[in-house]
Amino acid sequence: MLSPKSAETVRATLPAVSGAIGEITTLFYEKLFAAHPELLRDLFNRGNQANGSQRQALAGSIAAFAGHLLDHPDDRPDGMLARIAHKHASLGVREDQYPIVREHLFAAIADVLGDAVTDDVVRAWDEVYWLMAHALIAVEKRLLREAGVRDGAGWRPYRVAGRIEETDEVATFLLRPADGAPVPASRSGQYVSVQVQLPDGARQIRQYSLSGQPDGGLQISVKRVAAGRRSGGPGDAPAGEVSQYLHTQVHGGEILYVSPPFGEVVLSDGDGPLLFASAGIGCTPMAGMLAHLAATGSRRRIITAHADRSPATHPFRTDLRRLTGKLADATAELWYEEGARDEEEGAERAPGGAVDAVTVRTGLMDLTQLTIPAGTTAYLCGPVPFMKAVRAQLLEAGVPSAAIHYEVFGPDLGLQVPRQAILGDAHPGRVAR
Repeated sequence: MLSPKSAETVRATLPAVSGAIGEITTLFYEKLFAAHPELLRDLFNRGNQANGSQRQALAGSIAAFAGHLLDHPDDRPDGMLARIAHKHASLGVREDQYPIVREHLFAAIADVLGDAVTDDVVRAWDEVYWLMAHALIAVEKRLLREAGVRDGAGWRPYRVAGRIEETDEVATFLLRPADGAPVPASRSGQYVSVQVQLPDGARQIRQYSLSGQPDGGLQISVKRVAAGRRSGGPGDAPAGEVSQYLHTQVHGGEILYVSPPFGEVVLSDGDGPLLFASAGIGCTPMAGMLAHLAATGSRRRIITAHADRSPATHPFRTDLRRLTGKLADATAELWYEEGARDEEEGAERAPGGAVDAVTVRTGLMDLTQLTIPAGTTAYLCGPVPFMKAVRAQLLEAGVPSAAIHYEVFGPDLGLQVPRQAILGDAHPGRVAR
């Protein structure tokens, strides 16, 4: 896809760009927000900017895309592009914003690398940028068209019709269209963006997995994000602005602006075995998938594995037992770091289900204790260290890499290197969020 001359230049300069890309992206965002403060106020996640995770994600995506063009010149990294395009479509990123990003990114590259940025280098990296940008724009237009979005009018008012306290930290919100029109179609595993106006006037956006599919509405579940270090994150982070707002200010009757559902990690069709592995609030997309399977009377072999600090912090704990009992061939495997004995540690009967439907253990998730059926498709969600460890265990059990799917809450830091590499270099990590 790259012209031969540009490919040669990119190959020669990729180590220098990669080595300085942290400095480049830091300067890029400074320039971008100085010229367009409305982007920080109303589009970018201010919390992710504060802790640097968004900057790492941008750096990783550019380096990964350039590396793929060099290593696989005859194809595009469509999986990576699809993940980014779904996020962009959900956030309302516009085509006319790509030249703005290009302007400030290349200004930052020139400032950091200095005389090394010759005209040939600029032309080569400009080719990389626009190959990536035009590919994303094309996918985003298709996604918006399929979602019925016209003229960029993707935000739609929803009224909060109900709220359920799942745990002390997690609340579920039932949303119904304020205009009374039908809800958009969605697939289990997808997410929506929610836009709220904060006290300082900023319209901040966050993305939340659909945790269920109620008739005539959408359902999201939100964990209150406290200040401090995030598991798998780059450093200390401020308290979540939007999650705090939803928990303290939204109790029923309020209007929230919500995007159509997007997301490429969705429940597969077919009748093969499934494994859902989650930690903490990572169980939200799994809850939606499990509810769909129960509602459709699925007879697939289903293993739901979840890890949490304790039964008290486990969202959807009661729903998990109920849904497991409704399914013909499902089991739940639970690991708690503390309080497992309060849940009758060991095997037990789920309501209406078979003996051994729910098993509770103390400690960190260890899938080597389970028998993973041949032909299993796995879905992972939780902190990146958790997913690294779980993915390694699944590969060891014979699950092919292509059958392991994952969802990341927040910027996909896995794009800093090819996704197979970051999720392949497993190391132990805490599994509770």
